[in-house]
Amino acid sequence: MKHIDLKGQVREAGNKAAVKAVRRAGQVPCNIYGLGIENVLFTIDAQDLKTITHTPNSYIVDLELNNGKKMYAVLHEVQYHPVTDEALHVDFLAVCEEKPVTIEVPVKVVGHSEGVKMGGKLLVSSRKLRVSAMMNNLPDVLEVDSTHLMIGKQIVAGDLNYEGVTIVSPKATIICSVRPTRATQQAKMEAQGK
Repeated sequence: MKHIDLKGQVREAGNKAAVKAVRRAGQVPCNIYGLGIENVLFTIDAQDLKTITHTPNSYIVDLELNNGKKMYAVLHEVQYHPVTDEALHVDFLAVCEEKPVTIEVPVKVVGHSEGVKMGGKLLVSSRKLRVSAMMNNLPDVLEVDSTHLMIGKQIVAGDLNYEGVTIVSPKATIICSVRPTRATQQAKMEAQGK
């Protein structure tokens, strides 16, 4: 999985006024926890943060704080402003190379399915799946081959298998399916009517 560098400024816990001042300065209040480390409050420049919040990709964040601490993290939760869609607060989860990392990874449906060749329509229902793997085994993208998918059939998370990666999303999560179109249904009705 790709890594991305972010630099943060350690901050003290403050009242609402202090947090608003941080946001006015173009910074986003953040928090990192996990792996038995003490919670660390810090800020990241709002523009820098968009490199991980405004993309379909998932990253391991190489976080460097101004107090000299460096750690690996994954984006855990982002609170957005309901109107402006700006990030208000971000939680990061500390991760390491020795323990499995659980993260959402983008899904890429590949192949030209048999059902589509017969006139069906491919519907992609899941854009990301939650997986768990050691940091160096995490894929950038999960490829799902739809070549053998027929009309009326679907691929669910339970059908997928990747070496060194455990899928954490529910097994019944639908990844993609091929639905009949009106034209294929019409042709089927006409064939049965003859």
